[in-house]
Amino acid sequence: MRKAMRATAFAAMAAIAVTILGLAQGARAQGDKGEVTLIAPGGARAAVEQLIPGFEKKTGYKVKATFGSGGGTHKQVVNGDAFDVPIVQPPYQDVLDSGNVVKASEKLLASVAVGVAVRQGAPKPDISSPEAVKKMFAAAKSISYPDAKGGAAAGVTVEEMLKKLGIADELQSKIKCAQGGAGAMQMVAKGDVEIGMTFLSEMEEPGIDVVGPLPRSVATPTSLVGFVSAHAKDPAAAKALLEYLTSPEAAAAYKAQHMQAGR
Repeated sequence: MRKAMRATAFAAMAAIAVTILGLAQGARAQGDKGEVTLIAPGGARAAVEQLIPGFEKKTGYKVKATFGSGGGTHKQVVNGDAFDVPIVQPPYQDVLDSGNVVKASEKLLASVAVGVAVRQGAPKPDISSPEAVKKMFAAAKSISYPDAKGGAAAGVTVEEMLKKLGIADELQSKIKCAQGGAGAMQMVAKGDVEIGMTFLSEMEEPGIDVVGPLPRSVATPTSLVGFVSAHAKDPAAAKALLEYLTSPEAAAAYKAQHMQAGR
């Protein structure tokens, strides 16, 4: 009797285990297909994070995204760090030469301009021309932007602009470089500096007013270019994510973050 009861109980437990395993496998087949990894500079963060849930829902893949400075993430891609979809900013010939990306997969996702911000309620300076921008800097007592030495692409753009305008040296005493775009905007919001600059897509700090983008004649917008990694665990999944990042849904997300899709 006891042996029969034990056999029956064992059979029931086995049936439950098989059912649970089947349900798990079914759920995986219908939903989660695995993980896709992505690396991108901070200027792409807001838009990419906005797009991830839609991609996951549409495809069943999960996305693990890593963000950092433009220079830092660029170096990781060149060094061959394991990411399925890398997003980089020009110049990126070294990325192509590294062999770590599939050249034919190259896609221009969007471009983003460096903008100017002031503390909320403060007068907005004229930035409509190179001469107006020079006057703004001359009148400002303090200026902040992401530290180019830390690899921040926005900071590199600003420093190139200041050299182009011929005012880099005379402004040195006014400049307070920040840790990333968020750091620069926090300094503006707190009143630590009068003028703050970073990518428009990074100007989310409460307590600031966005003046607008710097003129293209002095500060060229920065492009964001995506690739399928040559080391992608699942090239089809990586390609699907890259295509989603150039879809109409993506264009709307870029626009919402003051970016230009595909330019």
